[in-house]
Amino acid sequence: MKMPLRSLSCVLGFVAVLSTASSAWAAPAGAVAPPPPEVFYRPPDIEKASLSPSGRWLAVATGTGLPRVGLAVIDLEKLQAHAMAARFGDADIDEFHWVDDDLLVFSVVDRTLGSGEQRWWPGLWVVERDGSSLRQLVSLNREWTSRDRRVAREPLPYNHRLLHVPHDGSGEVIVGEYVYDGTGEFRQVIAKRLDVRTGRVRSLAGGVPPNVWRWVFDPRGEPRVVVTRDRGRSAVHWRAPGADRWQLLAESDVFDARFDPRFVDGAGTLYVATFDGPNGTEVLRRFDFKTGRPEEQPMVSAPGFDFEGHLIIERPDERALGVRLTTDAETTVWFHPRVAAMQDEADRRWPDRINRLSCRRCGTDDMVTLVFSFSDRDPGRYWLHDRASGQWHALGESRSGIRPQQMAATSFERIKARDGLEIPVWITRPPGPGPHPAVVLVHGGPWLRGREWSWDADAQFLASRGYVVIEPEFRGSTGYGQSLYRAGWKQWGQAMQDDLVDALQHVVGKGWVDPKRVCIAGASYGGYATLMGLARHGDAFRCGVAWVGVTDPRLMFRWSSSYDVGTEHREHSYPRLIGDPEADRAMLDANTPVLLADRIKSPVLLAYGSADRRVPLVHGERMRDALVAAGRPPEWVVYVGEGHGWLKLETRVDFARRVEAFLARHLKP
Repeated sequence: MKMPLRSLSCVLGFVAVLSTASSAWAAPAGAVAPPPPEVFYRPPDIEKASLSPSGRWLAVATGTGLPRVGLAVIDLEKLQAHAMAARFGDADIDEFHWVDDDLLVFSVVDRTLGSGEQRWWPGLWVVERDGSSLRQLVSLNREWTSRDRRVAREPLPYNHRLLHVPHDGSGEVIVGEYVYDGTGEFRQVIAKRLDVRTGRVRSLAGGVPPNVWRWVFDPRGEPRVVVTRDRGRSAVHWRAPGADRWQLLAESDVFDARFDPRFVDGAGTLYVATFDGPNGTEVLRRFDFKTGRPEEQPMVSAPGFDFEGHLIIERPDERALGVRLTTDAETTVWFHPRVAAMQDEADRRWPDRINRLSCRRCGTDDMVTLVFSFSDRDPGRYWLHDRASGQWHALGESRSGIRPQQMAATSFERIKARDGLEIPVWITRPPGPGPHPAVVLVHGGPWLRGREWSWDADAQFLASRGYVVIEPEFRGSTGYGQSLYRAGWKQWGQAMQDDLVDALQHVVGKGWVDPKRVCIAGASYGGYATLMGLARHGDAFRCGVAWVGVTDPRLMFRWSSSYDVGTEHREHSYPRLIGDPEADRAMLDANTPVLLADRIKSPVLLAYGSADRRVPLVHGERMRDALVAAGRPPEWVVYVGEGHGWLKLETRVDFARRVEAFLARHLKP
């Protein structure tokens, strides 16, 4: 008799990962104390869940009930535990993928070490789903897993990473060898096909042009597109099915490409992203090889948002089943009516949530469907649909201990900046009438998208402490069109800062925020913007929290072995995006926080990782010394072993407590 999947404690008692009843904290009835930082910042109970190609098996990465994150497999036909496929005593499973119904490949990380102490290269292993025949395919640059490794032949060197897993029944994966020159500069990626059972390797780089930075494969794993980059120039090359030679499709400056290749389906159709409309938002188009350009009619467009997503392809010989993309929130457009109907059923069952559906044997009578359902208040829950009975089985929570009813709602708005440019803004509001104290939280990058509609640990932690959290997608951010992105070029410390204040004033105008109780905070570029905000708009902010923040942009143009940014970016991207270190020297000096310390009158909390190679510790030390010299010594903390961001739970919790105490001192009555 089949056992119902009520929780994993019923099915995988030795893991107890998917239990919907577990809780990381308990407060007395009627208590109003917010959850402790551990609830927000500990690793998820379910890191990832993935159906095997046939849909018979479900693989789950979990650390609940274990000293380390392991890889468990559930038999969905019998609805019971199958095996703990992989588990180490001194390493955590990181990324994993099914190769076929019998084999999984995975990489590792060590979460007891800081982000700067990681071995930089994650290695690669293969294992049978029952946990047998564990073999190492790619070495670590320092061997540190204690479990004996078994190999068919010597593993590939550590400078190989997984690029693609074709589901073509070949038992092979595609790895890339990352090639550096004698000075440590990255040069190219060489793709190789690797047999996971024998360890045999076959190069895919024959006839490929030099300086390949990116490969695009079809579902069978055949390379169809390579993108090269050298000295600020980029080129797109295509190799058609059955062809031996690569064809040049386009060449341009890296910032002026006419299209960006994204996917190739089983029929050999190339899909590219191009700019469209007055704001230059990216849309997805098919590429017409007869005309040598993208088709006029977009295949997928989302007004106001760049296309960010991927095609959903189940079998390598078929066209896409659908496309998953992100507007303000994730959405999926299914082309198959039966799968679309299942999506509609999930959306009716769990309204006002994002229901991410994945399926095997998609569209058939025995379709297997896994749903990950989440919202701005709920990190997410997993459900399995039994088509034979028509029932949905709860598999468990992504994060036990998070009570959605205690979380804050996140809204998305667009405002007008002082120069008329439209700026997207995310607002997370704690319950209760305002006005509340607030934190303007500035994303890093800065050339990326900061948020989407989902549960976010930082925003929810701050909101749980009573703060409105304002997250502007200031000019220079990506994801909303070229107009917003390019408006941020050479605007560090200038119009990019004005956008933050304009977003704050917009929310203040709604009556949600007390303008006299606002702090600014952020990491990396967000740390830079925090310091510049205190220097330029000190009347708007009572305090600032900057971690791993840039304090001297001029250092970013200088080569140093302590930096991880290569010459290609320093010499060809940064001068365009930030400013030319010679021609724009005066502008850079005028917007360098370490030179403006005497203008910063508000309290500052500075935090850095001792092993940060993106923003080395010298940034923080110079800023600390400058503030001390100006008579405004900051609160200062250095996390030994951490890099550009916090990995260890103890670091995350310690920093959260410091931030909580700092904000309470300066914003609470």
